[in-house]
Amino acid sequence: MISKQYVSQVRLRADDIESFDRYPFCLPTVRHLDVLELHPKVTFVVGENGSGKSTLLEAIAVSFGFNPEGGSKNFGFNTRASHSTLHQYIRLSKGIRRPRDGFFLRAESFFNLATEIEELDKGPGGPSIINSYGKKSLHEQSHGESFWSLVMHRFGGKGFYILDEPEAALSPQRQLALLSRIHELANDDSQFVISTHSPILMAYPDAYVYQCSDTGIQRIRYEDTEHFQVMHDFVVNPKRMLDILLGAKDA
Repeated sequence: MISKQYVSQVRLRADDIESFDRYPFCLPTVRHLDVLELHPKVTFVVGENGSGKSTLLEAIAVSFGFNPEGGSKNFGFNTRASHSTLHQYIRLSKGIRRPRDGFFLRAESFFNLATEIEELDKGPGGPSIINSYGKKSLHEQSHGESFWSLVMHRFGGKGFYILDEPEAALSPQRQLALLSRIHELANDDSQFVISTHSPILMAYPDAYVYQCSDTGIQRIRYEDTEHFQVMHDFVVNPKRMLDILLGAKDA
């Protein structure tokens, strides 16, 4: 049966990899990857820093046709070629429908994207690109405000959106608002693949949550993620956690 979602699977072409001893194939997330089933609406990839989740998202994005440093398929800027070759060794299973919209958001290179928009708008002809981002320079807003302008104005629905740590510049309240925006877009035939450390975002109902660890990548329940458990334990009893962390005598 042909899937109607934009991307249903991510498959590692393991037979084409000469050695799993070199980066990025030495990462447990990649080494043990076989087939990653994506949810029709929202899929989360979580894990510790350095676990390989951003490397995996980057590969999915580049394989789909997005610029490695972020943006839509129409962006081709290259500040520094730092992306891995993993995209050459994965295969995306695409459905019969093509998304009308799409975007790859990288928190770490969003500044470069904002600069590229300004540079392109200096050129002659055509409407200003910044009009699609709220009509105000992204550099003239705080990091969080510029993120929010992107999500609210540029994301138009019926799209395939890959977000790498979108909570990086957002307050808890804005993370809740982003959760609502994701739901709105998901109900408008959009599909998301998101890497995050935010227990707020990964609480999205019925989403697939994949955890990257030393043993590879596996799907788990939201409540079983370390992110949820650590945050839960801290919020329920912050004094006890602080006593343990700071080495109080009565811990």
